[in-house]
Amino acid sequence: MSKLLVRLAVRDWDYFTPLALGDLKPDGFELAIDRVGTLVDNLATSPDYDGGEVSFSRYAQGRARGDTSLLGLPHFLMRGFRQRCIITTADSPLTTPAQLKGKRIGVTGWQDSGNTWTRTVLREAGVEIDDAYWFAGRLTEAHPIVDRLAGFGRPGRIEAAPGERPLLELLKAGELDAVFTPFMPEGFFLPGSGLRQLQADFWQAERDYFNRVGYVPGIHILALKPALAEAHPWLPQALSALIDRSWQLWMQKREKYADTTPWLLDDLRRTAQELPASWNQNGFEVNKKMIADFAGELYQQGLTKTHLTPEAIFPAASKGEL
Repeated sequence: MSKLLVRLAVRDWDYFTPLALGDLKPDGFELAIDRVGTLVDNLATSPDYDGGEVSFSRYAQGRARGDTSLLGLPHFLMRGFRQRCIITTADSPLTTPAQLKGKRIGVTGWQDSGNTWTRTVLREAGVEIDDAYWFAGRLTEAHPIVDRLAGFGRPGRIEAAPGERPLLELLKAGELDAVFTPFMPEGFFLPGSGLRQLQADFWQAERDYFNRVGYVPGIHILALKPALAEAHPWLPQALSALIDRSWQLWMQKREKYADTTPWLLDDLRRTAQELPASWNQNGFEVNKKMIADFAGELYQQGLTKTHLTPEAIFPAASKGEL
């Protein structure tokens, strides 16, 4: 009898390398990993995949609407601090989130998990949504023109980028004061890019943030089609544990092969010394505070009409069924 085949669509995260190359083998099932450039638009109806990486925000919004077409797991495939994701021009006088009050801010997607967390940084600094002017659009010309407001636009407050012009073009022309971006644009770090992070010491701001809240924000989660999990109740936990082992193996290899960049070793040292060993641990209880905080932000920012609880977002995991 052939083994169960699980087809998974995930971003091209390097920690999947041991699985992709076969260094790690699943027990009791086979795993086919498709590393995709963008998240699958509707994983629940995709004929190509049984599970994969989904937006934490969009999944939670679905739960708020009563959508049970995906089984979300409290396994965070992508985490990241967001202070570094606010960029401006090199000659801008702005250096703190508080200074963005009354300013024009570009976002690459209004409902995106990362931008939700980045707006949290501004809210902590006293800048609410109605204290700024927001424009959603593509970061560069290389990115597609798509609907990035998702129904959350408000004329005069939250609008599409004028003429669908790229956000970086608007920023450099002085028509925006800052941009939220999940990934730095090509050439950002070159001396002549004309761009920089809003906060020169963003790493210190991120460390202070961690010391306040106790977590690195979760951006994307692992999800499966419910019928698959129902037919094989052991599978969600087995898959989550397998990905965790792949991450752990890759992190061990990074310490040995740290010469991929000259100072990667120092980054690994700082992470080990300044963050607890559990900073990337998956599971419901260990992430409950972060899940609750995110649910609160979704409600406060108007992305959900109800204030979800962690148990409402991950009901099976909260009951110990995964």
